[in-house]
Amino acid sequence: MSLTDNIADMIGPSIEALGYELVRVTLAGSTRKVLQIMAEPQDGRIMSVEDCARVSRAVSAILDVEDPISGAYSLEVSSPGIDRPLTRPKDYDRFKGHEAKIETHEPVEGRKRFKGVLKGVEGDAVKIDSEGAVVALPLNQIAKAKLVLTDALIAAHQAAEAAEMN
Repeated sequence: MSLTDNIADMIGPSIEALGYELVRVTLAGSTRKVLQIMAEPQDGRIMSVEDCARVSRAVSAILDVEDPISGAYSLEVSSPGIDRPLTRPKDYDRFKGHEAKIETHEPVEGRKRFKGVLKGVEGDAVKIDSEGAVVALPLNQIAKAKLVLTDALIAAHQAAEAAEMN
């Protein structure tokens, strides 16, 4: 198990108990390490600065006790953002109809990079309409995936923000 997987297992239950979902944990940098925790509210609302601070306090307390990272590091807690990474099977269903870029570990149908409209998850594969053909990408082969910033995605995000204010 990788260090980031270990950290995710360590902090995940506390984040969930606070009403958030853990989206991604990354550790970057060699001289100045940065631990990035990406989370979002379980109820689907937009992540606020107060939400980030709340998650940060909880995560800091756990990391201070467990001390999984040797040496100094900075902790960053953020929301996934509008052109967010897709890290969980439910993300592909949630953003069905939006454009995404997906990169696989091994070639699928002769290539490793796909850009197209998400069609959701079917079984253990993500369906994407790429260049006029629907391709099934096995979930365990996806190296990285993220939404593409489009007018439709921005409009959906703005509609969600407006609904929160009402």
